[in-house]
Amino acid sequence: MTTTATHLRTIATRWTDLREALASTGTATWPPAGRMSDYLASLDQADAEALEAERHRALALRTLERDPSQIGETRPPLRISVLDTMRTVEAALVETADQVAAVVQRSPMTFAPRSWPAADRARRSQLARADAADPRRWRFGGRHTAPHTALWLLARVQGAPGPFRPLPDREHRLIANVAAGACERVERALDIAARKAAIARPCPECSGQLEMHGGAGASPVARCTSCGRTWAAQTAAT
Repeated sequence: MTTTATHLRTIATRWTDLREALASTGTATWPPAGRMSDYLASLDQADAEALEAERHRALALRTLERDPSQIGETRPPLRISVLDTMRTVEAALVETADQVAAVVQRSPMTFAPRSWPAADRARRSQLARADAADPRRWRFGGRHTAPHTALWLLARVQGAPGPFRPLPDREHRLIANVAAGACERVERALDIAARKAAIARPCPECSGQLEMHGGAGASPVARCTSCGRTWAAQTAAT
């Protein structure tokens, strides 16, 4: 439960960072391009030239989009990868909450029948209205943000009080799986998680498999899985 709770808290607290990252300039791809050695740099040259040409074309398009002669105002370009992450995570969380609520959320209290004494009927009606309007209830078909949904699921995992039955094991596993995947997407979009990727080029020393390690604020490093040699940008092999 601790890990699931951590994942849900991370999603809720990092959502503002994702919004800010929408309009920022992020890294282009993973693994990132870099001059790890003269050998790798020479192989990267053709790709780098193609990328530079693409950047010039993209800049020209953005300049045209923001040209004052164009009709209306244009918004600054968004980081599509971040936007896709936000939409995917939010949709997954809301769908999970719908499924969980259908199992654990009890129906609102019914109103008193007319045959009850007036005082008892009024008291029961007041309780029924309050129960139906309980803000802890999940509203099916409502507009839910990812942070709100993550915190609602966290409350269910932690057994917080409310109009709910205990969370069954199946729903607990569902939340755990979705939270883990969503948290991983958020951290990857913000580049705050350690990452590893295979490089489709052989080691210049032993022809072994190269892997790029980085993320979480660390500078990318290439390492051969066979001979163990490493390369960092603008440094010699170790």
